Parts: sequence; structure tokens; C-alpha cells
Amino acid sequence: MNRPRILIVGAQGQVAWELRRTLAPLGDIVAAGRHTQPALDLAQPDSIAPAVAALAPDLIVNAAAYTAVDKAEQDIQAATRINADAVGKLALAARQRGCPLVHYSTDYVFDGTASRPYQEDAQTLPQSVYGRSKLGGELVIQGMDIPHIILRTCWVYGTRGGNFMATIRRLAREREELRIVADQRGCPTWSRHIAEATAQIIAKLGFAPQSWQPVSGIYHLASQGEATWHDFAQRIVEHQRSRETIACQRLIPITTADYPTPAQRPAYSVLDCSKLERTFGLQLPDWREALGQVQEALDERQ
Repeated sequence: MNRPRILIVGAQGQVAWELRRTLAPLGDIVAAGRHTQPALDLAQPDSIAPAVAALAPDLIVNAAAYTAVDKAEQDIQAATRINADAVGKLALAARQRGCPLVHYSTDYVFDGTASRPYQEDAQTLPQSVYGRSKLGGELVIQGMDIPHIILRTCWVYGTRGGNFMATIRRLAREREELRIVADQRGCPTWSRHIAEATAQIIAKLGFAPQSWQPVSGIYHLASQGEATWHDFAQRIVEHQRSRETIACQRLIPITTADYPTPAQRPAYSVLDCSKLERTFGLQLPDWREALGQVQEALDERQ
């Protein structure tokens, strides 16, 4: 009996790297990106249909995106092409194949003015080019009438690639004082937990499109609990200080206004994940527990 073929788009990203491991028990993994053969490059949307046709997947998981949030303010065309236009081409290719699509989105689709966790049907009002481009990707998938799961996640970090945790660990070794924003609040989420939850959803639904149709839609997927960037950094540095000698002696809380950036970030982007729990029985651990596991894994490598 032939195993299902799972196409992971975005071969080198931190979520994609975790997906290659967690999805392997479910089927044969094909990871495609700009440097693979055939190339599947979201920056070149015309490459998508031929690559999908050649690879003939039974399921597509799109872990690729334009994620340079500040750069996107000046690079509007590239962000829109990758996060919206190319996603439309990928959804069309999935429809032509008759296969389900998993896609990742972001808390940046919200304006951040809420005072309680966002549910999936809350008004979207992105305040940045990045957020608008990711919302565009969501809308085009939903308009394509294909079996799909869109997973909005938040403050993603992991053991690979550039992310907040990696930056703080590096800076803590170099500087006596770190100034960290303390008036933005979200849900730090480990890339491995995103991949493991994705695997559990796929295992539950299987590969038949008809089993996906009743539950197709948007779901929030983030760690339990909430934190500011300062809270997040403090936990990182406290653990690091307990394991090694570092330069950092002080973490100074600052406001968003003290650290202006080209793109506006949501002040509050905590996600309500109860729909995911009701539908799939999934709940991620608390962010503090996850962070401890990640840092212990990094400690073992050193």
C-alpha cells in the first residue's frame, strides 16, 4: 500500500524543519523550496503549479512566508506576492490536485486593541504591511472553497533560525544591560509544538478531502498563558544565567514608543485557542514550560 505524500512548502524555515520530523510517521515527506528540484518558490508564483503537479502530493502544508515585518513596510510588493498572491496559486494547485491544504497565519491580522484573547471570528484590522499580506493569504484560501486548515499562531521561536529567543541568548552573552519592550503582550509559541499539533490534526483527519470539509476554517494555535516581551526575555536570561556565565546584569522594561520600528506591532495579541481544543482536543502547554524545554535542549548541545 502506497503511503500518502505530504508536500511541505518552505523547506528551510523553523516550523518547516520541525514538520519534516513530526509528519514523517504519517506519510512520505517532500520538502520543496526555492533551491529544490523542482523549485517551488513563493517569490515566483508561476513556479507553484508545475512543482505541485510534478510532486503530486496528497496533502500540502505551507510553512513558507515573507516574515521580515519591518522590511515589508518598504517591500510591499514582495510581501504581498509571497504571502497573498502565491498563497492563492498554492490554493488553486491544491484544488486542482483535490488535496487538503494546511496554512499558517499570524496574530498580526489583528490591530491589538483588545483586552481579552482574540477568537477566530474577531474583527481583523492589520496595522502593518506584513499583517495585511497575511490576511490576504487567509482570504484567498477561504475564497477558493477547498478543504483547508488555517492556523494562526503567535511569537514563534525555536532552536533553529533567527527568532527572539536566539537573539536574547546572544545579546545576554554580549551586553550588561538589555532594554526590552514591556507593553506588548502575546503568546510565545515553540515551533515544535506548532508542528506536533499539525501532525495530530492530520492524523485525526486523514487525507480524504471529505473528512476535512466539515472542519475547514481558521484556528488559533498558541501556547497557554501570556507574556510581554520583557517577561519572555526575563525567563530566557534567568535560565541562561543559571547554566553559564553571561554579561547581562539588568533587563530594563521600556515602552513601544521607546523602541520605534517601521512596522506597528499589536499591543495585545493573545489568542483564544478554545476552538482548537473543542474541535481537535488539542491544547498546547504553558509558554513557560515550553521555553524551559527548549533551553534545556540547547544547553545539552553546548
